[in-house]
Amino acid sequence: MKLFNTLACGLSLVAAVACGGDAACKKECNGGDCATECTKKEYMEKSECKSAAVIDNMMSRRSIRNYKQQAVPREVLNRIMECGINAPNGQNKQSWEVRVVENPELQNEIKALMATVGGERAAGCFYNAPVWVFIARDKGYDFSAYDCGLMAENMMLAANALGVGTVCLGSPVRYILLAEGNEQVLSKLGFSEGYELSLCISMGYPDETPEAKPRDLSKVKFVD
Repeated sequence: MKLFNTLACGLSLVAAVACGGDAACKKECNGGDCATECTKKEYMEKSECKSAAVIDNMMSRRSIRNYKQQAVPREVLNRIMECGINAPNGQNKQSWEVRVVENPELQNEIKALMATVGGERAAGCFYNAPVWVFIARDKGYDFSAYDCGLMAENMMLAANALGVGTVCLGSPVRYILLAEGNEQVLSKLGFSEGYELSLCISMGYPDETPEAKPRDLSKVKFVD
């Protein structure tokens, strides 16, 4: 209940923060300086609520492998994409390109191509999600893969804040790039010359609530 209340008070703020803004506070303060125009107590309460909501959003996100067969509205997807491209990236090169595939015919074509390499398992690796996101990196920039990862994380956190489930996938990249005759699929995805498929994300409304898996905090060391 505590988690639900925290997310409820800050859900809209989570998306604003992920997109690099503090729109809610500024709107309430008529665009002015919240610290001076809001009372100090109100400002602190808003900040604490927003911080708790952002942290809870990060800690509550799970990889979803079972989706409802329900379309995700385009305005929701646009918001997720907007948050994605506002991720930090080297020299603001924005060394990524994104293709969102909702068309079942194209999805079936992609599944059939992947199956030629990995069989039935490969064909099912998008877990029947209604939305597939393909991310390509700029091969001319040696840190572009990291930029793509940062963007994908922004997308997945924004999606979680909006009630949309995600799972980040690498295996479709392998299957597609290894498949003979992949030119038609890659052509339909339409990435620019010099860009290489790097990462995929399944998106849709969750039909499961998986528990968090253990994390090993001992891998983090503070060096004096």
